[in-house]
Amino acid sequence: MSHEADSVHGAYDESTPGQLAGLNQEARAIFDERVEALLADVERPLRGLYGQREDYAQILESLIDTARSHYAQRPVELRMLDQRRLSTPDWFQRQDMIGYVCYTDRFSGTLSTLPKRLGYLQELGVRYLHLMPLLKPRPGPNDGGYAVVDYRDVDPKLGTMDDLRAVAADLRQHGISLVVDMVCNHTAQEHPWAQKAAAGETRYQDYYLCYPDRTEPDRWEANLPEVFPDFAPGNFTWVSEAQMWVWTTFNTFQWDLNYANPAVLQEMFEVICFLANAGVEVVRLDAVAFMWKRLGTNCQNQPEAHLILQVFRALSRLVCPAVILLAEAIVSPQDLVPYLGRGLAANKECELAYHNVFMVMMWSMLAEQNTALTTTALRNMPVIPSSTAWLTYARLHDDIGWAISDADAAQLGLSGFGHRSFLSDFYSGVFEGSWSVGEVFQANPRTGDRRISGSLASLAGLERALQQQALAAAIDVELPVEALEDEPDAKPRFVPEAVAHSDVDKAIDRIVLLHALVLSFGGIPLIYSGDEIGMINDHSYADDPDLADDNRWMHRPVMDWAAAERRHDPASVEGRVFSSIAHLCAVRAQTPELHAQCTAEALWIGNDRVLAIRRSGPRGDLLVLANVADFAVSVEVSEFAQWRPLRDLLSGEALEQHMPMAPYQVRWLTVAT
Repeated sequence: MSHEADSVHGAYDESTPGQLAGLNQEARAIFDERVEALLADVERPLRGLYGQREDYAQILESLIDTARSHYAQRPVELRMLDQRRLSTPDWFQRQDMIGYVCYTDRFSGTLSTLPKRLGYLQELGVRYLHLMPLLKPRPGPNDGGYAVVDYRDVDPKLGTMDDLRAVAADLRQHGISLVVDMVCNHTAQEHPWAQKAAAGETRYQDYYLCYPDRTEPDRWEANLPEVFPDFAPGNFTWVSEAQMWVWTTFNTFQWDLNYANPAVLQEMFEVICFLANAGVEVVRLDAVAFMWKRLGTNCQNQPEAHLILQVFRALSRLVCPAVILLAEAIVSPQDLVPYLGRGLAANKECELAYHNVFMVMMWSMLAEQNTALTTTALRNMPVIPSSTAWLTYARLHDDIGWAISDADAAQLGLSGFGHRSFLSDFYSGVFEGSWSVGEVFQANPRTGDRRISGSLASLAGLERALQQQALAAAIDVELPVEALEDEPDAKPRFVPEAVAHSDVDKAIDRIVLLHALVLSFGGIPLIYSGDEIGMINDHSYADDPDLADDNRWMHRPVMDWAAAERRHDPASVEGRVFSSIAHLCAVRAQTPELHAQCTAEALWIGNDRVLAIRRSGPRGDLLVLANVADFAVSVEVSEFAQWRPLRDLLSGEALEQHMPMAPYQVRWLTVAT
């Protein structure tokens, strides 16, 4: 396979394709043993994709040769990491795995300056660091870095590939695994493959989905939703220089790849190997739900998309078994679990996936102050394979789409559409009584779909509470009570400072509650940059013409290091939020019941204000209780009488079966010893 189209810098050396030259006999034997053990896992999904082709045998042989070549190039220290991880296969499932997600430029400036911030991350116990898209993007608008022009180079404003290798090595020395995005559904229109396709080279036109007129696009469009109806309606773009329509699911400058062409699968597998050999330990496969197209469907979550992932998984285990794959599939509940593997593919697809259902349900129950729908939805989700894990999170870089199943809602007599509309109203702040400050993202008048942008702290009420507190202070200073009494048209005086402070308290309590649930549900919990110090929406994005039409940038702020310096001040908002989250992280790391192999089961405990999650397994049992109401409740957990007396790991209290819970309080309960 030629790499001239992508390896513009000659980063890939093909001088000994298919050979293990330079390796000792033991290293060669290791690869051969892996092939023997894993060949069936490669062949089963590969036959499902290309088994009807006459050149199937050549496709398989080429992929194995590619794996062999990259294995031969794998640095010794990374082959040692492979052996260590094979000896500790649950390394990413352990309770001390804490994740942090950030944009490099917005967190540290460049890759070379990132190591200076590792001390900050270590205060939270971070062992998994996702640096948001950093491979070389197209100039100008690039969907936040998800329009890649070179998979083997780094965005020049962040540094170089050598800088990335150095960061990976530094993180590895500190026990932190590096996570990097590989956009596998599409490339930028400026990618060399796309440029050659636009110039008329049929080989590269077959890397994409190209049509000479609207006949075929119109047939496909009959069933396709729009991802960005506001600024990129439709799913096809006319390329005048090539006189063809190109499939562009996301933006006009992002061309969908054609995985029906096995050359595309091989190219993208080689990117995985390249990143792995640079020291990346978790490859985040972006937009995997869209990788296969089938006429008459919405072209999402097709069986072949899963087969592609299974091929990636099996082949990558030949080269770099220390590396795991993360499926970025933000899809409906019924479509989500298969990305971790089902049936014959159990434990043979991706090791990690985002639990977007849990994320959505946390926001839902805070808005409702009721846990019935959350409990129902979680109880309806299948158990995941034993060697996989969820990524749990309350907020990340993207908008929130309300992944609430109509079936789950109907079980409680609710309208799924109506509830999703309520959540959009509540978190955009238009619902009466809402404390949230968010904005609608990509309202679709055809479907009624309205997603939400906003930082965790602003959606949780902190921005509004601080505004009210500031207004109260300003009115109190500038307009004495006497003046207000003399001026009947003046604004009311907000002086009850305790009330304003109470709103801030409640917002902080919601922020902590969300993190307490994220850290206790299971898998790898993720903290999004700035959430740990309560950073609110950054409305200045609207002043940047490259960002102004995408309000997701309001919750992607530049890290406020001056605010972060206040994290040790117990009187500051930053100090209160940071110390609470750091405490949660520290307790989690010492709680074996929070290992990902312990199941998480939502329980009915007779109180719809309190979410109950039982973590259980050979490592022990833990009961998580969360009061989602803004008032105190009492909880009876008589069914856990055998646990008496209970101990709250977060507060250290010994408790009986009947216990009080303050507004928004979370307890992690185990048997007192």
